[in-house]
Amino acid sequence: MIKAIITTMRLKQWTKNLFIFAALVFDRQLTNPEALLQTIFGFFLFSFLSSTVYIINDIADIEADRKHPRKMNRPIASGQLPVKVAAVVAMVIVVITLTLSYLLSPSFMLISLIYFITFLLYSFWLKHVPLIDVMIIAAGFVMRVAAGVSLIQVERFSPWLYVVTTLLALYIGFGKRRAELMLLDDDANSHRRVLDGYSIPFLDTLITIVSSTTIMAYSLYTFSAPNLPDNHAMMLTIPFVIYGIFRYLFLIQMQGEGGAPDELVLSDRPLQVTIAMYGLSVLIIFYLY
Repeated sequence: MIKAIITTMRLKQWTKNLFIFAALVFDRQLTNPEALLQTIFGFFLFSFLSSTVYIINDIADIEADRKHPRKMNRPIASGQLPVKVAAVVAMVIVVITLTLSYLLSPSFMLISLIYFITFLLYSFWLKHVPLIDVMIIAAGFVMRVAAGVSLIQVERFSPWLYVVTTLLALYIGFGKRRAELMLLDDDANSHRRVLDGYSIPFLDTLITIVSSTTIMAYSLYTFSAPNLPDNHAMMLTIPFVIYGIFRYLFLIQMQGEGGAPDELVLSDRPLQVTIAMYGLSVLIIFYLY
């Protein structure tokens, strides 16, 4: 039972919550022990809260998951984890995390609550509405960044990072929908109703628009944000962003991957190297240059 609960919480997807550290890193406060500790606590609280969303989502999707070639093995869909037990676990985690979030920071708790309510609506309604479903996913990433901002005393955090986060999340979200369409083919609608509102050409157009805009927005950030080096050294990170976007595009269009973006990050070596080199470059430019 414990193993089934942990599996349903999808700990691998906690990687998404690393966006909470964006404010800490890009506001040059990574060396501030108090801000670092505050953000680490916030990361774990937000991760547990996001796990309750996955539990509730699996309860809402139980019938559709049982027809899916991969999701049918999830604990709730397969019957390993009873629905009543899963619901109780979700409620307990929500109460504990929101209470601790308030003690950590009232504004952090407010953002966490908005996130939870938004994704409750997503689980039962909004994920069935084409375009809105992916926009809600993107909003979730922006809320992660905002949650990180609420945990520290921000000095010069650039609004451009909200724009880049939104566009990057849209890019990944549309790529995920494309991968699902490719995997499920003609049976896509019976597994996820929203896929009936998409087509491969339509998604490819959206992906092209969003990927191009993401590169432009990030490039503008590297020489217009107020807290960057005056010599524009941050522009040296642009090639890593471009390659990362191109690599993901290669994986979803040429390899048929992308259905689980978090798994791609944990399994695709070129993506891992790119992310590591980008992170190292940012640390050098912000903290050692």
